Amino acid sequence: MEESVNRRDPNGFLAAVQETFPGKRQDIRGYSPLTLAYIGDAVYDLIIRTVVVEQANRPANALHHITVKYVSAGAQAKIVEALMDRFSEEELAVYRRGKNSKPHTTAKNASVADYMKATGFEAVLGYLYLTDNMERALELVKEGIAAAGIGDTDRL
Repeated sequence: MEESVNRRDPNGFLAAVQETFPGKRQDIRGYSPLTLAYIGDAVYDLIIRTVVVEQANRPANALHHITVKYVSAGAQAKIVEALMDRFSEEELAVYRRGKNSKPHTTAKNASVADYMKATGFEAVLGYLYLTDNMERALELVKEGIAAAGIGDTDRL
């Protein structure tokens, strides 16, 4: 895990946020899996929303309907199932921690199993974001959507 933990792009988004809002920094390895999933949920949502908006200028309701197909726990569970053999050892360890965590809420429209898989996937994305490895996060999202057969990653 050491290699990813020490990586930082001084011109990247994460560095800009940290520079704008300076404060105490915690070692990423000390973050709970639910904290990683919390930020990973936002990262995944932003990736999908960005792709959807880039495809066409549509009414907000239409954007939302397209986005929902990709950001649901069920869709994320399919993505992570398709990605399992593509995770590095490090990513797999973070995924397992996230999947086995004890969340205080559950998804309204998903099974507990799908919700836990989605939580694990979000933990991986949160970990990748906080270790400044967005290139890998984008790669996993694109490959996962394609491998799960959820949609065309070139035309969400």
